[in-house]
Amino acid sequence: MEGQERTQERRLAALVRGHARWRGRQCLNLLPSENSLSPKALSYLATDLAGRYTLPMKTMVDGELLENSYAGTRYTDAIESLASQAAQRVFRGRYATVRPLSGHIAAMAVLSSLLPRGSSYLSIPPEAGGYDGYDPGYLPALLGYRAVPLPCHGPTHQLDLEGLTATLRTERPQAVILGQSFILFPYPLREVAEAAHAVDALVIYDGSHVMGLIAGGQFQDPLTEGADVLLGSTHKSFFGPQGGIVVTNREDLFAQIDGAMTWRVQDNAHWNRIAALAQSLLEMERVGADYARTVIRNSQALARALDEEGIPLVGQEEGYTRSHQIWIDKVELRERFQMGAVRFARNLESQDIIVDLVGRVGTAEVSRWGMTPSQMPAIARWIREAGLQHRPVRAQVHRFRSKYPRLRFI
Repeated sequence: MEGQERTQERRLAALVRGHARWRGRQCLNLLPSENSLSPKALSYLATDLAGRYTLPMKTMVDGELLENSYAGTRYTDAIESLASQAAQRVFRGRYATVRPLSGHIAAMAVLSSLLPRGSSYLSIPPEAGGYDGYDPGYLPALLGYRAVPLPCHGPTHQLDLEGLTATLRTERPQAVILGQSFILFPYPLREVAEAAHAVDALVIYDGSHVMGLIAGGQFQDPLTEGADVLLGSTHKSFFGPQGGIVVTNREDLFAQIDGAMTWRVQDNAHWNRIAALAQSLLEMERVGADYARTVIRNSQALARALDEEGIPLVGQEEGYTRSHQIWIDKVELRERFQMGAVRFARNLESQDIIVDLVGRVGTAEVSRWGMTPSQMPAIARWIREAGLQHRPVRAQVHRFRSKYPRLRFI
C-alpha cells in the first residue's frame, strides 16, 4: 500500500511539473481570464501563511472587544492592512477589502449586504456578453432578487443609454450593475451614474476582466466617474493570484460590505493569497500605467493583424477594442470556414496556443511576458495557420516563447 501511495505522489509531482513547464514556459497563452504572477508574489503562496486561520471579526469575549478571535495574528493583520491600503491607492478609493476568495464572492458580499431580499437590479444579460452569475437562475435565485436586463446594442454590446434611462424610470431598481465577461470598450459611466442616482439606485461596477486596466489608469476610473462600488477578480487583466477585491469611497457602504464577509459569504480568508495580492498591488502601483498601455496596444495590434490574416473579428468599425480582449466573429467563422469556435480553439491548443472556447482572445499575459505590438503579426499568422489551416506551428511557438523567459512588468 505504501508503495502505491508513493507512486501516486510521484505521479502528482510529475503532473504539477508538467503543467508548469507546458503552460508556464511553452504555451502562448491568449486566454483573457488568466495572467502570470511575479516570482515574488508566487513565492508568498507557498509559505506558512497557507495553513493559517484567523477570525477577523469584532467580538465580545470576557468583557473585552476583540478585533480578532484568534491569537497569533500580528503578521496576518499587518499584511492585510498593507494590502488594503495598496488597493485603496491603486484603485483610487477610500476603503477596500482584499478578503473575498473570488470575484464572485466579492459580488455576493456586495449584493447581499446592500440590497435586501425582494430588490431588483439592472445588469447586462449573458446574450450581450454579461456575466452569467447575475442572470436570474444564479445570484438572484440565491439571494432573492429580480434581475432586469440592461439594454445594449450592436455586435460589440455597447450600452444603450436611452434605453437604460427609460428602464430605470419604469423599473425603479435598487442597483445598476455594470460589467461583462465579454468587454471591449469602457462604459459611459458618468451618464449612467447620473441616471441611476436620479432614481436612488446604486451603481456597482464589476470590473473583473478590466481591473488591471483600471488600476493602470488606461480604461476608465469607476469610482471617480460615479460608481458607488468597484469589485472584481484579481487574476485576469490584473496580474495577481486568484481572488477578489472590493473598493468604495463610501464609508456607509463599506461598513455593510465588510460586515457581510465573515460567517455570511465566507469564513476565513486565505492569507498566503492576500500576501501575494499585496505584492501584486505594489507591482501594479509601480508599473501599472505602462503595463495597461501595452496590453491595449497589443490588443489593437493583434486585432489588426488577425484581420489582415483573414480571421473574422467583431468590432472592426469601432477600432476592434480598447481592452485586453478581441472577439472572434463566431457566425462568420462558421459561415466562411465551416468551423465553430470550439474546433478553432482545439486546433490552436494542439499547437500550444491557448484561447478560450467561446471566441475571446486576450493579450494580458503575453504583454506581461514582454511581448509588444511588433510581435503581434507573427502570433496572428500562427493563429491562422494552426486554427484555420491545421498546420503545425508548435516548434515555432516554442522557439518564440523561449525568447521571453522573464516577466517584464514587475
